[in-house]
Amino acid sequence: MNAGNQALKVGVFYDGSYYTHVSNYYNYVHAHRRRIHIGGLHDYVKHMVAEREGTRPNLCHIIDIHFFRGRFNAREANEKPNQLYHDRVFDDVLMYNNVQTHYLPLKDMMGRKKEKGIDVLMALETYELCMLKRYDVVVLVASDGDHVPLVRKLHALGCKTMLLGWDFEFTDAETGEQQYTRTSTDLWNEVTYPLPMHDLIEEGLKDDDELIRDLFVVRDDRAREVEEALDMDPEVRHQSSVMSLMNGYGFIRFPDNNLFFLREDLVDTDFADLRVGDMLEFGVAVNARGQRVAKLITRVSDAGLPVG
Repeated sequence: MNAGNQALKVGVFYDGSYYTHVSNYYNYVHAHRRRIHIGGLHDYVKHMVAEREGTRPNLCHIIDIHFFRGRFNAREANEKPNQLYHDRVFDDVLMYNNVQTHYLPLKDMMGRKKEKGIDVLMALETYELCMLKRYDVVVLVASDGDHVPLVRKLHALGCKTMLLGWDFEFTDAETGEQQYTRTSTDLWNEVTYPLPMHDLIEEGLKDDDELIRDLFVVRDDRAREVEEALDMDPEVRHQSSVMSLMNGYGFIRFPDNNLFFLREDLVDTDFADLRVGDMLEFGVAVNARGQRVAKLITRVSDAGLPVG
């Protein structure tokens, strides 16, 4: 327990793929339909450390933030629709929030691209930095039991640990399969301060807790409507086919760089009913970043007429 007026040094370390998975869950699956805001998450961390250490949030200083993830190399990313652009946008978000990135190339394993060595890199960097900077608390955004040895080593250095972990499940809209996200029980039991984030967020949203509200990116729907009205001619319609579908979003074939769309942009069409190759009719708008995106999207019948 802190004396109450002593500053604390905090280090935050992300398993990047895990964080991205959780953020996508809240944006595409959860009813809240918002991504996690990294800056808001760091403010939340300061409040949680202060609460458990018996001090004030302004005395909890996050002096290091590190993000670890595997990613496609430039050639591979260039072959995927808008992958390079989205990677750069997310890098900008991390840079703006003073997050240092650590990337390793994805490895080809049994025909699939998978991360290799990220957990080891994260453990080595975290331990080395803790030895050098003597954090009072290390915060992990992670779920894998492979981090248990790291936590034990940090405790041996006299550093306390906090875990932001999520347990949730949902039915995949595309496959109908039940998807599970679980944090290792061993990891939960090993850390000093375990935070079951899914439950804490659910309670906070129900109670309209300001700290929980600020965990999410704010979307101004009215500004979005004005942007669409100004940047899209509703009389001009195009037709093309679905190029790819992800969890709540997809791409439509369109020169020169294809068009991104969200499930919310569909009209009288259920996203779960879409298939790659389906013909769509849509308008083309320009978003706030100057990108062309598809809006007011309807399905087209085999006869070339809008469905519905």
